[in-house]
Amino acid sequence: MNRPKRGFASDNNAGVHPRVLDAMRTANHGHAVAYGDDVYTEAAVRLFRERFGEGAEVFFVFGGTGANVAALSAVTRPFHAVVCAETAHVNVDECGAPERFSGCKLLALPTPDGKLRAEQVEPLLKRAGDQHHVQPRVISVSQATEVGTVYTPEELARLASFARERGMLLHVDGARLANAAAHLGASLRELTAEAGVDVLSFGGTKNGMMYGEAVVFFDPALAEGFRFVRKQCAQLPSKMRFLAAQFTALLSEDLWLETAAHANRMAQALADELRQVPQLHITRPVESNAVFATLPPEAVARVQERFFFYVWNEQTSEVRLMCSFDTTEEDVRELAEAVREALRV
Repeated sequence: MNRPKRGFASDNNAGVHPRVLDAMRTANHGHAVAYGDDVYTEAAVRLFRERFGEGAEVFFVFGGTGANVAALSAVTRPFHAVVCAETAHVNVDECGAPERFSGCKLLALPTPDGKLRAEQVEPLLKRAGDQHHVQPRVISVSQATEVGTVYTPEELARLASFARERGMLLHVDGARLANAAAHLGASLRELTAEAGVDVLSFGGTKNGMMYGEAVVFFDPALAEGFRFVRKQCAQLPSKMRFLAAQFTALLSEDLWLETAAHANRMAQALADELRQVPQLHITRPVESNAVFATLPPEAVARVQERFFFYVWNEQTSEVRLMCSFDTTEEDVRELAEAVREALRV
């Protein structure tokens, strides 16, 4: 069997951090009550409250799409709408699941940098109260965005204040929240509870876990009935201790920050290498663990013979290069050299 090539396609492609595996092995002793009534889940929830605030209500789920679907379903009714960026994961990469399971319409807005602004949302509220139109209820943002940019705490606070004044809520798809926090030098609490976020989908899979995300409510009233929503969305893990143990490893001793900061550093190193290649253009700010660049199509094909990565925009030949907690400096140098060789042909 051929050894799979290391690549830059997705931080989902990386393995599991050894400390996370160790935590799962530790949890793999004897029996524990299923569905979250165990000491491992209790310990993980306690850590979440230390990081996000004592009032946080925390629920573990299997994956990112499940977290977003369940979170949005819990705080909306089918006549509501969710406002998001056109590039948002909920709009582009979840196969219509948010709309199917929440019953809500997604209102996707164009954004040059992946980030929503309050002034874009305002025009959508002109039909508030009109029974012939969906009613915007939630602003959903990705942190970091799908193009690698990061919302500052101030930007999030402005969106949260705008939403609150209009009877709306702010949801954060935080699949890469750790990378955003590492870039900003901010705490998880500063980017969520203290910024006015109402509900969060917090990612672990892209940051060294085997699987698992968490839905976090910062207003306990919004969490009422969520355990039933989670079950109906098929997101209730029976052997919850193995998911909880992973989060305990991630949040203990700030492993989440260590892994995210490393992935970010590798992205910066890769961008620095690629900026030395005249025929290549870095197209977006490098603020997390993603590098976007344009390459001639023929060069893309040559580099892909050695490294797995995706073409983000076929029309412009823009590629996305994702770094992970286990990306090495050697990986970065080898990819940069592969790019140079492909452009010399």
